[in-house]
Amino acid sequence: MSMDSEKPATVLAIQLLPRFIRFRDAPLYLGMDRNRFNAEVRPYLTKIPIGRRGIAFDRLELDAWVEDYKSRNGRPAKRSSIWDAEKHLASKKEAKHGALTRESKDTEDWSKAVARVTSTRRSAS
Repeated sequence: MSMDSEKPATVLAIQLLPRFIRFRDAPLYLGMDRNRFNAEVRPYLTKIPIGRRGIAFDRLELDAWVEDYKSRNGRPAKRSSIWDAEKHLASKKEAKHGALTRESKDTEDWSKAVARVTSTRRSAS
């Protein structure tokens, strides 16, 4: 078989993401500024020393933080009946819509409550 009959080797450009992301690059990796990264993300990550003074973070931990943040705060751009049917993970109580169940017909109770709160007399306790 001659060299001419073989297909030319195709060079594949493969970009490998490093497992460790240095501290200076981690905020950019997450798309945020350094102050926000230090306040909201860094306390939850394992610090990995690199050399004498370098610090890095595990890319998989950064990705896990993003997934957790997204599950608590994210919402799909397109309104979906499936999303609205499910309870949001960050919400412990379901919002209720509709008419009030009890209407105040007498403002006397309200006036008494305001008077108690604004009274200058000290309690006898």
